[in-house]
Amino acid sequence: MRSTLRVDAVLVQAVIAGALSFAHLHDLAEAAGQTGWKAWAYPVSVDLLLVAAWRRLRTLRAAGASARSAWTWFTVALAASLGANVATAGLLDLGHVPDWLRILVAGWPALAFLGGTLLVHTPAPTAEPTTNAADPVESPAVETVVKRDDSAALAPEAAAAPALPAVEPDPAPEPVPAPPAVAVPPALVAHAQKVADDHQTRTGSPIDTDTLRARLGVPPVMADAIAAQLA
Repeated sequence: MRSTLRVDAVLVQAVIAGALSFAHLHDLAEAAGQTGWKAWAYPVSVDLLLVAAWRRLRTLRAAGASARSAWTWFTVALAASLGANVATAGLLDLGHVPDWLRILVAGWPALAFLGGTLLVHTPAPTAEPTTNAADPVESPAVETVVKRDDSAALAPEAAAAPALPAVEPDPAPEPVPAPPAVAVPPALVAHAQKVADDHQTRTGSPIDTDTLRARLGVPPVMADAIAAQLA
């Protein structure tokens, strides 16, 4: 059975657009005085910052945290890429690049390094540890006091004595309260609702808890809590 090669139109379009944007950034950097390998490094720097900011943005939004910093650096990288494409469309004389543009191109490496460092080394949001409701709860041992009846071994006169009141056993311990419910951020619930709706639209059946946990990347207990709120 021969395998057929299918050409994805979206992938071809992405490759063409990426190549054109790469060439425009290279031409602008070369016109601004960055020659040789340095002109080829500028497109790589811009595209890497754009991808890193987008991935950080998706991670923060999935965790329900603030994504203002990721949006800022995503906008900076997008402006650099879009500005280079527009500048090389004939609106700028690449033979006489203005001084302010030369300053921007020369200062881009420091700006990109700062943005990449902040995106990578910013602490990622972590979910609060939760107690698994399935774990068994150890209850304190209850000692049972057995009163031995030795009345038959007593003397006849002692057997006629009034019987002592029976010793009642200790009351059973109070049940241990169940652990508190898992707190789920509202933003995470809204994102889970979108994932469930998309699964319902594509498959025609409601999303199960295992699939929801895999799509969101959350612990099983939090996935159960989210599924209970979506039901």
